[in-house]
Amino acid sequence: MTDVPKSHPRYESLRIRDAIVAGVKRGVTSEHGLIAHGRGEAYDYLLGERTHDFAVAAIEASARLLKQASHPVISVNGNVVALVAADLVRLSDALGAPLEVNIFHSSDARERAIRDCLQEHGAGEVLMPTRDAELDFIDSNRRFVHPEGIFRADAIFVPLEDGDRCQALRKMGKAVVTVDLNPMSRTSRTASITIVDNVVRALPLLLQTLESPAPDEPRPEFDNLACLEAAERAIRSRHD
Repeated sequence: MTDVPKSHPRYESLRIRDAIVAGVKRGVTSEHGLIAHGRGEAYDYLLGERTHDFAVAAIEASARLLKQASHPVISVNGNVVALVAADLVRLSDALGAPLEVNIFHSSDARERAIRDCLQEHGAGEVLMPTRDAELDFIDSNRRFVHPEGIFRADAIFVPLEDGDRCQALRKMGKAVVTVDLNPMSRTSRTASITIVDNVVRALPLLLQTLESPAPDEPRPEFDNLACLEAAERAIRSRHD
């Protein structure tokens, strides 16, 4: 990014894009992840590249759910580790939740690269997929999980998730918190809580919420569908 001045109107978007490209070069992110990132970037543009009130409400609800879980786990793929590895490690420490590598496009080398990247940012043990535990209701490689991680988790934080695995996790009775810029995706519609925001903005806010004292007053029950509808209205109204 040395050739892009910070005054450039697309600087932040280009910086994030550059991080994904660097992830591919390092072997952390798959080439398919570039396509997924571009799709998310388009939705972020439609959302005005800012965190809306509906995302803040989802972040607050996510903090409550994850803090109350008996065995929360953080599931990590290549795109998210390329973008927010340090924040993932901080989240793991804040929740006492293990980090577990789980990717769609199977590769032992890429799984190890993701683990190494997390450990370079201060992570201790990082759980890896095994053949000792499999999720129900899914046939892809993502069904293979660690028996002490996602398999026994009651709540899973899964930013940038695949819809089929989100559906499988919910069918197994697990709570799922996700970050997804598309409020109409299968993941967004299936998750317990969907944070419709860019993960590079959502993770610092989630950490800030977790580290702040809980408010004394009772919070209203979270309505995921209402938040998704608010996000869709925001996208549509921007170009009405």
